[in-house]
Amino acid sequence: MELAELKKMYDFSGQTFVVTGGTGVLGSQMTLALLACGVNVALLVRDEVKAVRVLQAAESAKRAFIVKGDVLVREELQAAAEKILAHFGRIDGLINGAGGNTPQATTSADLSFFDLPEEALRFVFDLNILGAILPSQVFGRALAEGRRGVILNISSMSAYQPLTRVIGYSAAKAGINNFTQWLAVYMAREYSPQIRVNAIAPGFFLGEQNRFLLIDRGSGGLTPRGQAIIDHTPMARFGDPKDLLGPTLWLLSPAAAFVTGVIVPVDGGFSAFGGV
Repeated sequence: MELAELKKMYDFSGQTFVVTGGTGVLGSQMTLALLACGVNVALLVRDEVKAVRVLQAAESAKRAFIVKGDVLVREELQAAAEKILAHFGRIDGLINGAGGNTPQATTSADLSFFDLPEEALRFVFDLNILGAILPSQVFGRALAEGRRGVILNISSMSAYQPLTRVIGYSAAKAGINNFTQWLAVYMAREYSPQIRVNAIAPGFFLGEQNRFLLIDRGSGGLTPRGQAIIDHTPMARFGDPKDLLGPTLWLLSPAAAFVTGVIVPVDGGFSAFGGV
């Protein structure tokens, strides 16, 4: 294979990708990487100011289109899809990056499993699983009609080995793995084998929500939980958001044309390590 042909596999020029959760620690790096690769990026956000702040770091921000919408409100998703199609004229892919957890759905010394509020559990479960299913229904319709495209979901190590404390989050991310495989088969068999659906499963990355679970706020050293993670990560570090970009671009590109229904761990070896 010639070098020019290899480079063409990663040429996204003219394509339009919708990104949810694109202003978070991980999602913002994906957004900036797509823009740098020539993608037209439609950022579906609830906080437009935060989106503008993310795009300030991008020389190619002119190819970004900010659309306000909530991943859990179908009417807002449908309105966003209409605006994106009117602006760019096409949708070639979707990254379901919206997700997260909340302290109210996390067990602790002060909050047992038996006392977790139903509304907090529903919020976390809905955000992580319905927050991927609903956008896939709305934006995925454009892929089905065009009979080509790609969807990338964001799973978690917690889908494989449920992490202590985060019951709702772990269950929802396990659901993401199942949904990814289900949708991959459905799209390929019912619409086109040129529609692919995959996921990446990040290991432990420092973000806004988990930083002080892993890093002691006072000393700056590792908390016991943070140390346990490092002890079980063969590469002995937390992930850097840029570590996700290679797998992300590969799964979105024609280089992965025969890859669908897979969940790729990006975890420094955490999922491979048995602890001894």
